[in-house]
Amino acid sequence: MKLLILGATGRVGSHLVNNALQDNHLVTVLVRTPEKIQIEHHNLTVIQGNVLNKNDIEQAMHGADVVMSALNTDGGTTLTECMPLIIDAMKNEGIKRIITIGTAGILQSRVSPELLRYQSSESKRKITRAAEEHHKVYVLLEHSGLDWTIVCPTYLPDGERLGNYRTERDLLPVDGSQISVPDTADFAYSLLQSGDFIKARVGIAY
Repeated sequence: MKLLILGATGRVGSHLVNNALQDNHLVTVLVRTPEKIQIEHHNLTVIQGNVLNKNDIEQAMHGADVVMSALNTDGGTTLTECMPLIIDAMKNEGIKRIITIGTAGILQSRVSPELLRYQSSESKRKITRAAEEHHKVYVLLEHSGLDWTIVCPTYLPDGERLGNYRTERDLLPVDGSQISVPDTADFAYSLLQSGDFIKARVGIAY
């Protein structure tokens, strides 16, 4: 399989790259700073560029089967600005499948089911800017016509790979309070081989 992985130098993204290369997939990454990619592998193509540049996105996406995005909000509006470019490029390339990493804040609230968690008393976070960015991306994907999945971890320490966690469609598993970076990446990566959670958000926690 040929994968385009965005956010490859981040905490979750670097694990996605390692997992994919271990399974001998062809991996392309689009990064601003290629020096941050510490891996050398014959199946890895590193393209220097920016997710906010339409031409860079199109070049990186050429020939891909699946797009995986572990981009974070970057303290600004990177996510909401790049997602329309990603969606357009996918449609132009005929790519249907995108798996992204979001946040548990955009799952449905259990206490106020008409709200998302970040909008309800369920969320303890006072600052909601990142969740608002992820919410906009969720709306964009929901209306994209693509086969999208947003993996929504709660508190995300680096932690270890335990391989034992709970997932739930559109909700955070009951009493879920954290999930490690490696387990989040492993679950997102497992969706490449699975038809589960197409066109859905999925909460993940221990």
